[in-house]
Amino acid sequence: MKANDLTQDVVVRAARRRRLAQAMPGAVALIPTAAESVRNRDTHYPYRYDSYFHYLTGFEEPDAVLVLVADAEPRSILFCRERNPEREIWDGYRHGPEGARARFGFDEARAIATLDDVMPALLADRAALWYPVGADAQWDARVMRWLNAVRANARSGVAAPQQLHDVRAPLDDMRLVKDAQELALMRKAGAISAAAHQRAMRTARPGRNEYELEAELLYEFRRRGAQFPAYWPIVAGGANACVLHYVSNDAPLADGALVLIDAGCELQGYAADITRTFPVNGRYSGAQREIYELVLAAQHAAIDKVRAGNAWNEPHDAAVKVLAQGMLDLKLLAGSLDTVLEKETYKRYYMHRTGHWLGMDVHDAGEYKHAGAWRALTPGMTLTVEPGLYIRAADDVPERLRDIGVRIEDDVLVTEVACEVLTAEAPKSIADVEALMRDGPR
Repeated sequence: MKANDLTQDVVVRAARRRRLAQAMPGAVALIPTAAESVRNRDTHYPYRYDSYFHYLTGFEEPDAVLVLVADAEPRSILFCRERNPEREIWDGYRHGPEGARARFGFDEARAIATLDDVMPALLADRAALWYPVGADAQWDARVMRWLNAVRANARSGVAAPQQLHDVRAPLDDMRLVKDAQELALMRKAGAISAAAHQRAMRTARPGRNEYELEAELLYEFRRRGAQFPAYWPIVAGGANACVLHYVSNDAPLADGALVLIDAGCELQGYAADITRTFPVNGRYSGAQREIYELVLAAQHAAIDKVRAGNAWNEPHDAAVKVLAQGMLDLKLLAGSLDTVLEKETYKRYYMHRTGHWLGMDVHDAGEYKHAGAWRALTPGMTLTVEPGLYIRAADDVPERLRDIGVRIEDDVLVTEVACEVLTAEAPKSIADVEALMRDGPR
């Protein structure tokens, strides 16, 4: 980031911490980052911080904890690793407490080794502690030790917090509506991911393997500055597309088959999530074209319902209605549309919801219902719209439709007017897909 971007980032995250403190007056909140994870023996998985922690701090090192003291003037305290020249030779630069305080705008910063000594005093005479209750058994046990340490001083007039609250609840509501900084990152993540899908379409051809397209995606993500894939890509040719979470990506791509790619990058902590389904040889066959156009029509119907004031379930219901009628027209189902919808027989071929919240996590924070009712969409919410049809081979399935799997997914922002498709640069009309593949390297 440039210097002015860094300054703005510090201001934005400090405002988030103040907003959280306002939701828990007089209490203390504790938000730890993620632990490092061993992959095998003495090698680790690439480190990825906890989303809640990073949302409030911007700090990317492991072994760190944010403590908020929600007084009239809230205090933010970062506990992190101290500088260690020897370890930095091996593992890279550490900010250390003083460097972290200055760079990230905390009120105080201390060595992580002092956390157990400091926390009982910070908790004394506080009405409540907010932390990720139940997320990690070791943290639960550690919190209990701190509370018991405070209770041990009861005779001296010190009281321990009587209430424990899950700090993720107010943070979920905060994270559900994105600010301008977040949306700028999500637009860029969407553009990078769309370029990767274009690259996969251009380079697909019969005889290549699924993992070759996977490699093209990962290359394009990294080449354009994304730090990670937001999730492991699905590259599913032919019947593999009927496996919703297929990630083997090791089968050859056959002439005349479709390939479904579900892939998105992560950029500075924010995810994109795109699915496109296209013909390996560059031309949709008759049956493939029918199924694809049906799914695309369902997606258009769903996106039309992504508008402020509508309930969360309205895009899904719109997509299901289009898909169910299409299944009847294709003789995949029998009966009336009302019966198919009431009995949910469409779930044989469309078994998932039409979308999910999107943000720092691919399936992002935020409840879908509030007080028993589907949540209303409001400007700043970001979600996916991803209808599909998965027609496994079976005796009662028309032969021409067997083993066709199609999903079309975009990332969508709710606006004051209607919605903005953040991933529109990834082609999805039949004409645009075929044109791109025709003009790309074969």
